[in-house]
Amino acid sequence: MDYSSLLQHVAKHIQLEKSESDYFLSLLSVKEVRRKEVLLQEGQHCTIINYVQQGALRAYYRDKEGNQNIIMFALSDWWVTDMYSFTSGKPSMLTVDALEDSVILQLQKVDLEKLYQQVPKFERFFRIIMQNAYVREQLRIIENLSKPAEERYKSFLVKYPLVVQHVPLKQIASYLGITPEFLSVIRKKSK
Repeated sequence: MDYSSLLQHVAKHIQLEKSESDYFLSLLSVKEVRRKEVLLQEGQHCTIINYVQQGALRAYYRDKEGNQNIIMFALSDWWVTDMYSFTSGKPSMLTVDALEDSVILQLQKVDLEKLYQQVPKFERFFRIIMQNAYVREQLRIIENLSKPAEERYKSFLVKYPLVVQHVPLKQIASYLGITPEFLSVIRKKSK
């Protein structure tokens, strides 16, 4: 397994000695998942954080009508979990599944705690990752409250150009909080 992309990702935020990176990598488990395979089901307890080495995942919740409401996508070099369940120990509100065949690196919560003890720099790394995720979600909420759907779609294309290559338009519509039919109208007007 080639861990170079993960180590480059980590190196954007912290510098590791070889022994530290070796220890970190020793805590990870590699998992190959097939398209549509569920990694976490709503209601389960989430004890794993996933790094997407290759492929695409999504996290969503189902509303009372059974509709999937996509919370996030995770492509190569992204992390995904149900952070609420992961940190609180309560049942998951989200389902995480694969949009395409993927390779992920998984880190158990107990191993993350060991990592913090053995290599305290990782507290900084994961703090930065979580801060960035929080900022993204805050901006997304503000956009959803203040911008029309067409502007949200254009903004999505600028921020996440690779997502469009991996994700069906129906799911992008769900992420944007609009119907697939309305997204189709927006796309036709944009051409």
